[in-house]
Amino acid sequence: MHTITLITNSAMYLDPALVDSLRNAMGGGDAIWLNPNHAAEFEVARLPSNIDSVWESLQGEGVDMIAQPSAGRRKKMLLADMDSTMIRQECIDELAAEAGVGDRVAKITARAMNGELGFEGALIERVELLKGLPETVIAEVLEKRITPIPGGATLIATMKAHGAHAALVSGGFTAFTTAVAATLGFDEHRANTLLAEDGILTGDVARPILGRDAKVQALHEISARLGLTPADVIAVGDGANDLGMIELAGTGVALHAKPAVQAKAPHRVNHGDLSALLYLQGYAIDEFVTA
Repeated sequence: MHTITLITNSAMYLDPALVDSLRNAMGGGDAIWLNPNHAAEFEVARLPSNIDSVWESLQGEGVDMIAQPSAGRRKKMLLADMDSTMIRQECIDELAAEAGVGDRVAKITARAMNGELGFEGALIERVELLKGLPETVIAEVLEKRITPIPGGATLIATMKAHGAHAALVSGGFTAFTTAVAATLGFDEHRANTLLAEDGILTGDVARPILGRDAKVQALHEISARLGLTPADVIAVGDGANDLGMIELAGTGVALHAKPAVQAKAPHRVNHGDLSALLYLQGYAIDEFVTA
C-alpha cells in the first residue's frame, strides 16, 4: 500500500472536493484529515502511472503531494540542513552583506546550491571575501538577520516526543549551527569552522570541509551510533550538497529547493513549511508538540 499526502501552506485551504476527486480517481481509501484546513491523506493499492503529471498539476494549485509506501513512514531520526531549510537565510550571504560583498557572494551561493559549482571550491572562494571581518559580526547577524522557517521547532519537538533523534548537518558554520541547534531543539550539530585570529576572520575555513560527502557520512555515523539504518531517517535540505543524504535516507525531502535538487529528490515540498514533514509521516495536528 502507498499513502498519498496532500498539503497546503498556512495561508491556503485544502479543498475537500479536490481531495475527494483525487481519491476517487486513484481508487483510494477513505480520506483522513491530518489538519482540517491544510493536510489530508489516503491510501492506494498502487500508484497511478500519471503520478508525476498529477504532482505537476497540483503545484499550480498550491498543493504539495507526497506519494510513498505506507509502512515505516514515521522515522526515528531527523537529519536536516540549516541554511534555507531550518532558517530562511544563507548565513554566509548575511556575513558577506556586512562585509560589503553581499551581491557577489550571493551569486556564488546560488550557483553552488543549484549544483553549478563544486561546493568546496565555492565555499573557499566565498570565505576568502570575508577576510578582515570582526568575529563580533557573527553575533550581530544571528540577532538581527537570522529567522527560523515556520514549523521547525514543532517538527523537532514532535519527533523527539515520539523517541526520534534530531541532527543538524550544515555546510555553513558552527558559529551559527550552535545557536540554531540550541534554539530549535536539535540533539547535535555538525558544520564548518570559520578561522579567526585576534578576533578577526582570516578568510579561511578549517579542513576538512563539510560538504555533500560529509553529510552522507553523518547520516551513516549518527544512525549507526543510534542502532538505526538509513531507512529510519528523514532527511531534508534545499541545495545540491544535500542530495546525497536526501537520496540515501528512508524519506528524503527537498524543501523549497533549487531546480537541480528538485529534479533528483524523491519528495518535494514547495508550498508547505517544515510542519509538512510531520504530515507526510502521518502525524495529525492534534499530535503536534509545541516547542
